[in-house]
Amino acid sequence: MFSKFFIERPIFASVISIVILLAGAACIKVLSVEQYPNLLPPVVSVAARYPGASPEVISQTVAAPIEQQVNGVEGMIYVQSQASADGSMQLNVYFAIGTDPDQATINVNNRVQAALPILPEEVKRQGVTVKKKSTSILVFAAVTSDNPAHDPVFMSNYVDLNVLDEIKRIPGVGEAMIMGAKDYAMRLWLRPDRLAQLGLTPGDVVAAVREQNAQFAAGQIGAEPLKNPVAFTYTVTTKGRLEEPEEFEKIIIRSNPDGSSITVKDVARVEIAARDYSIEPRVNGKDAILVAVYQQPGANAIAVADAVYATFERLKAGFPQGMTYSVPYDTTKFVRISIKEVVTTLLEAVVLVFLVVYLFLQNFRATLIPSLAVPVSLVGTFAGMYLLGFSINLLTLFGMVLAIGIVVDDAIVVLENVERIMSEEKLGPKEASIKAMNEVSGALVAIVLVLCAVFVPVAFMGGFTGQMYKQFAVTIAISVTISGIVALTLTPALCALILKPGHHEPNAFFRAFNRGFDRLTSGFTAGVVFLIKRAAVAFGIFAVLMLAMGWLFKVVPSTLVPDEDQGYILVASFLPDAASFSRADATMRAAEGVLQKFPETEYQVAIPGYDLLSGAIRPNAGGIFLTLKDWGERKGPGQDSFTIAKRAASANLAIQDGAVAAFNPPPISGLSTTGGVEAYLQSRSGAGPAALGEQVAAVIEAAKKRPEFASVSTTFKPAVPQVFLDVDRAKAKAIGVPINSVFEALQATFGSLYVNDFNKFGRTYKVQVQSESDFRAHPEDIRNVFVRSQGGQMIPLDVLVKATPATGPELVERFNVFPAAKLLANPAPGVSSGQVIAALEEVVAASTTGDYTLAWTGSAFQEKSAGGTAVLAFGFGILMVFLILAAQYERWSLPFAVITAVPFALFGAVFAVWAMGLTNNVYFQVGLVTLIGLAAKNAILIVEFAVMKMEEGLSPAEAAIESARQRFRPIVMTSLAFILGCVPLVLSSGAGSGSRHALGWPVIGGMLAATFIAIFFVPLFFKLIIGKGEAKAKEVPHA
Repeated sequence: MFSKFFIERPIFASVISIVILLAGAACIKVLSVEQYPNLLPPVVSVAARYPGASPEVISQTVAAPIEQQVNGVEGMIYVQSQASADGSMQLNVYFAIGTDPDQATINVNNRVQAALPILPEEVKRQGVTVKKKSTSILVFAAVTSDNPAHDPVFMSNYVDLNVLDEIKRIPGVGEAMIMGAKDYAMRLWLRPDRLAQLGLTPGDVVAAVREQNAQFAAGQIGAEPLKNPVAFTYTVTTKGRLEEPEEFEKIIIRSNPDGSSITVKDVARVEIAARDYSIEPRVNGKDAILVAVYQQPGANAIAVADAVYATFERLKAGFPQGMTYSVPYDTTKFVRISIKEVVTTLLEAVVLVFLVVYLFLQNFRATLIPSLAVPVSLVGTFAGMYLLGFSINLLTLFGMVLAIGIVVDDAIVVLENVERIMSEEKLGPKEASIKAMNEVSGALVAIVLVLCAVFVPVAFMGGFTGQMYKQFAVTIAISVTISGIVALTLTPALCALILKPGHHEPNAFFRAFNRGFDRLTSGFTAGVVFLIKRAAVAFGIFAVLMLAMGWLFKVVPSTLVPDEDQGYILVASFLPDAASFSRADATMRAAEGVLQKFPETEYQVAIPGYDLLSGAIRPNAGGIFLTLKDWGERKGPGQDSFTIAKRAASANLAIQDGAVAAFNPPPISGLSTTGGVEAYLQSRSGAGPAALGEQVAAVIEAAKKRPEFASVSTTFKPAVPQVFLDVDRAKAKAIGVPINSVFEALQATFGSLYVNDFNKFGRTYKVQVQSESDFRAHPEDIRNVFVRSQGGQMIPLDVLVKATPATGPELVERFNVFPAAKLLANPAPGVSSGQVIAALEEVVAASTTGDYTLAWTGSAFQEKSAGGTAVLAFGFGILMVFLILAAQYERWSLPFAVITAVPFALFGAVFAVWAMGLTNNVYFQVGLVTLIGLAAKNAILIVEFAVMKMEEGLSPAEAAIESARQRFRPIVMTSLAFILGCVPLVLSSGAGSGSRHALGWPVIGGMLAATFIAIFFVPLFFKLIIGKGEAKAKEVPHA
């Protein structure tokens, strides 16, 4: 016999467990640590710039051609693009979870190359970049200065030249970038009045700079081939690109016949300044340079964050006087505290399990045996996680919390049986261990196989929920497998070594407990007898419970994952359409003043000019990341992030010029913008912005009447005030003005015309031409700009161009190649995201024409995709349990007696979730899968012994009753060990408690039902299923 070998060779058994322990301990050090495994779909980003072009033009001439080529690339799930009023175009291609991001980037780049020939020339000059995009920000570091000489432009370029490259080289950093970088540019600020006086146009300045600021390769003197040999070869160098503002000022625009010349200095102010002024970040009211650090998929988040801190600390020594850094936003704080809390829960669970075992075994020596099995199984699990490429994250740690109660069960089953045999049959520890293992080895193997059969198939499920299930389920499967090995090797060997013959007399407390438990066992046995004799009553109770369970599954709301207090909230400000940046900045400062008074505020990262909801640069918008004080300092009522967000929204109602909204971040960072659901309303007919805007307005109006929504909004603004410049092309041709010179003059005046490049500090920067601010503040300033006709006459632009008020969108989005508008729906209190998704689908179907469809994105897309996943996992788990038990017992009917325990566990789980006001989410579904195995385990213990009792000659009814009586104590003991192991999950508070409650309550409720309801019914079902066959066999002799 397998176990007998280890009972006789205890050192061999100990060595196996020590090796498992050492392997696990070694792997703990090298496993990466993160909040969640890589759950996000890989994203490849395509970026282009078309300065001065309207969002509609960019969408039609840049986004659409690239989309047409990229659409359908291997592994793509959807493609989304946005064109902004600042001339930028961002196209994001989302891929199925598990796609290799590097290969995806290559595939997208190959397709983008095919679109390049049909893009506008200016876009090609600016360049089109393709790179994989990191969606999860790890930290925001902020560089600030008390020195007035350090303006944001200087600080941005100092960080770019001296800090950013160091951060990018840190192992595990996927990307590091400056938010709203103010890269140096050679700015030529034109004076249209001086140009007009001197008979020049903006085009003349641009042509002169292009001619005289160029890089040339002059070659070599004396290079081969030569007719006659020479002694030396010289490389020829010459002044190519210019470097200093003074050199650009000396560029000659025109030489006059009298020998004088007109230079750039005569018509423009030249300085090295910022390339872009669209974002002006602040931290706690001070100008700041924000460095966003993104984590590489699979990297150790905590190790990377520590390395970022260490790098900044090292570089700080070289910072100019007055400059310093801070880290106002660090997602690893939540990860660190969440994981610390789960580890605390783990230790509490071990202690509680130890106490339960001691309560039932009443013998310290005996309690020591299962207590040794737990660390071997748990620590050994880390080795399995390392081999499978898993990380230490909330899901794998949750798996371990649940595994504590499961792995101790195997040891308890062995130990309890050895103790019982020693007590009843007066055998010595070694003989009792051998006999006990003969009885329970089959049950142990069945339990391990059933639990693995439930969990392992889940690992092969794809998609978002598949990734979550996999980490959780496989972790438990590894623990259970190691636990099975320990229960068959180390536990019986320890029983033979540690247990003493002769049962010691328990103390008064234990005697009272035993008397009470004996009465409970008698009552339980009487209950089993009652149900076996009155099957109709039992089936009535069963039917009521099943109907109640069906109703509860319908009324419990569903969501993807529970919301968490992550230690920060998001605040977004919006001003009326076409409001200037200075107005938006003033509104932001007012909001910052209100939020600074909150006692919970630690840092405010304000980004005026950045639209949090769309991710676009918009002068009339702004966003604030409000970092809250540590969870330990916010334990009072109303100090959680949800309440603070409501307070922030209410407090900012007093702000007159604009609206301010405050909300919690999404539970899984990078999957969506807000905590609500996101979708796109697509115009399949390609209708213009006005028609799309009407349909969006109809949807929002209809949604206001639905109780499911707290709010429904859109980022699409189809009627933003604009100025339409109508060029009289016929007139221009009649007086000999080239059309392209008209648009070049417009771009050089109102836009920011990119001319060419210059070199500085070993980097390449842009040369840009734009009018001084006084000459581009109002539409009528167009009269100050002149163009030259082919006859040499200077023509004011207002002769050829008429400015009229107009409306149009400032942000144009496309989704899966169709024009689209983004919808953001936030659920009303008590309404789940699943109900919001269904409600929005109904609203769109009822209030739009057939040319418009709804397409989901972010967390809503994943939730829709995962719709049937839980049912599939659940059904497959039950099927595998059935097949393994059928093979184990060599009977097709017997497994039904075991599986009948599962519905009771499900009822208990869904009842607990309903009673606690929780939701049907991924953690709940993972808990259900766990309960299949655990409920089956309890039933296996009864059925296994009932089969053995029948072999001893008892009838099915007698065998079922006797088995239930004998197995009641170990079942209650193992189940209580599991339940108490999970109690710390539901008692927890602070960081990550939402997830712990979402997992803890259903498994506790399910296990209570499986322990105290199902075990009354399993003997009945055993008797009914097995009894029929036996009755038929026994009818023949009586005939």
